[in-house]
Amino acid sequence: MADGANLHVEVVSADRVVWSGESTNVVARTTEGDLGVLPGHSPLLALLVPSACEIVTTTGEREVVAVDGGFISVADGRVSILSEFASITSGLTVADAQRQVAEAEQMLEDTDPDNDDQARKMLARAQAQLKAAEKVA
Repeated sequence: MADGANLHVEVVSADRVVWSGESTNVVARTTEGDLGVLPGHSPLLALLVPSACEIVTTTGEREVVAVDGGFISVADGRVSILSEFASITSGLTVADAQRQVAEAEQMLEDTDPDNDDQARKMLARAQAQLKAAEKVA
């Protein structure tokens, strides 16, 4: 549990813990808009949209994590970000992310409309990584 001045944050994807540590604040995009979480925040559970979550560590570093949706839970000084896909964007350039979006859009265009779930999932992930890369740039 956090010491009251910090938050304990975990970002978890379907297959692993992507990031875990202490933070002074977290910003995530929900279906209701951007959500800022500081120590002492009221408990909540919200739906995330494909976007970039920002985590400011206790050392002042900023971690940016792309998510393709999911949930954010805040309770007792702990923040959990749960998403099927989550990726720290270090090393990803805006140009690379734009290329991924273009490829996913082409895949969606070329896919049978009755069977396009995978293509839509890839597009959401690519768009989330683009948003994250733009925040880092």
